[in-house]
Amino acid sequence: MKKITSIGEILFDVYEESKTLGGAPFNFIYHILKLTGQGNFISRIGNDELGGEIKQFFRNNNVSDKYLQIDETHKTGVAKAELDERKVPTFTIETERAYDFIETTDTLIGLVKNDTDCLYFGSLAQRNEVSKGTIRKLFNLASVKFCDLNLRQNFYSKDVIEQSLYAANIVKLNSDELQIVNKFFNNNNFSQIDSIESLINKFSIDLVCVTDGENGATIVNKNYESDTRNIKNEHVVDTVGAGDAYAAILCIGYLNNLNFRKINKLANEFAGEIVKVKGALPENDLVYNKFKEYLKNE
Repeated sequence: MKKITSIGEILFDVYEESKTLGGAPFNFIYHILKLTGQGNFISRIGNDELGGEIKQFFRNNNVSDKYLQIDETHKTGVAKAELDERKVPTFTIETERAYDFIETTDTLIGLVKNDTDCLYFGSLAQRNEVSKGTIRKLFNLASVKFCDLNLRQNFYSKDVIEQSLYAANIVKLNSDELQIVNKFFNNNNFSQIDSIESLINKFSIDLVCVTDGENGATIVNKNYESDTRNIKNEHVVDTVGAGDAYAAILCIGYLNNLNFRKINKLANEFAGEIVKVKGALPENDLVYNKFKEYLKNE
């Protein structure tokens, strides 16, 4: 099984009456761990009550905290979440949090250089120079890079997007993010397929995936073959983490050379299961067991 490492934010999504653990890089690697039995996560938390809750969650769920740095100065990440009538969240993300200050260490360099087949990263943790520097050093060491852009609020720049896309073998973004990226790098009128193909050409990307909520996802590979799948789900609790669930199957499928149309089908089905639960992470492993069987049989 290929070894996957994820780097970036871990935080609590705070709702009016509750909170759930999240952050795209953590959601992603949690699914990877549950589906494959292995995976490493690099981040940084505060030495505070929320940080203590994260460490307890890791212990309770057999997630390694070996690469989880502790920050004595900055607090654990928080995002305030509000759901609209379609159960789609809007996040207000607090700044100057521990995951903005992930330090480059020899241990992290060794992990990515010697024990990682694919490095997953996004843009949010690159909003601060410290974590951005660490992420860039590490993605220069990885053989395969998975960029899940996750553009949030104003926490991105053309430079961050450009360097991330140049580094990546596989890119996932949503339909709104594709329009933002298209404005940065293409002067033509927006067309989804044309924009995707332009990104593949400009940045030498192997595979681009654009997700679009209940409309499913479109995958285009470097040979310009495409596949679009729709999601029909009448039991949506919230859509938090659906894209991260999709990304996990996408990454596993890509690394194991599955047919990209089959990957798209399985990834959409998995995302469709995650929107049935509150927050990004299921409370039990039933859904994982089903998809582990699917992946084993491919």
